[in-house]
Amino acid sequence: MNVLLPTQASFFSSPHRNPIHTPVSPHTNLRMGSRKRKADDDGLDDKMSISPTNSPALAARQIPRPSKKVRANEITGRPLNLPRLLETLDAQSLRAVLQTICERHPEIGSEIVTSAPRPSVESTLGVLHKYQNELREAFPYGGSPGSDYAYDRVKQQLTNLIDALVDFTPHYLPPNEQQTATSLSFLDSATEIVHGLPNWDSQSHKHHKDNAYDEISRAWALVISEASKRGGGFQLHSGGWDQTLARHNDQSGGKMQMAVDALGTNLGWMGGSSGDPDSIRNQLLSGRYGANQSVPVGARW
Repeated sequence: MNVLLPTQASFFSSPHRNPIHTPVSPHTNLRMGSRKRKADDDGLDDKMSISPTNSPALAARQIPRPSKKVRANEITGRPLNLPRLLETLDAQSLRAVLQTICERHPEIGSEIVTSAPRPSVESTLGVLHKYQNELREAFPYGGSPGSDYAYDRVKQQLTNLIDALVDFTPHYLPPNEQQTATSLSFLDSATEIVHGLPNWDSQSHKHHKDNAYDEISRAWALVISEASKRGGGFQLHSGGWDQTLARHNDQSGGKMQMAVDALGTNLGWMGGSSGDPDSIRNQLLSGRYGANQSVPVGARW
């Protein structure tokens, strides 16, 4: 009896035979792909969970922490340095500061005196003329310029000018000043300032100008005497200082006779004279200068 048995697929199929493909459902493929992606994601999560500090490469290189940035143009208040501060001071303020420092530290004052340049005749006269202008501006408008009222108004300015004359004059006298021409140049201008001092109506106020003439006349006599010792008598005569002094004596009303006498005495060693017996030089040498002259009345201020 012929029995037909169904044909079954062998597990050990011949390689020469075509394999039998079992149809796969598309839902099966999606499920398998989903499981594969989930497995991959789980592996990635495991890698990310590992701390980076465990890596040798990262452990060798420390990441610097950001520090607080300091601004280069940080601005804050501060006092001026000394050079800039001195630039802002005018002459009067600077003198006040120096005066205060020198009073507190006398040794600094001595150093300034020895280190400062010698004042020129022009700079000193500039200071004296400043005081002179202040005196003129202090006079009241109207009324008599020689009255007691005017004197009371300008007494302080008058005292300032005379004190400055008294302080500055010795600086230009020997032995502090060795140049005769410098001494005479200052005395000539200083005498002009004395001529310009006010003429007061009251006798009690006239001592200011009289004392100033006496001081300046003594200064002239000292310079003339020292110049003659150094052979400067020729300079006194050739420079026309004998005539200059004679003019000052005339303008002062004879109050500078002491200086005139000193000039006549110290020029006598030169000998010789001009042919004119009435020349100023011959009158000075003979002591006759000013003997027969009337005393002029000084002009008012």
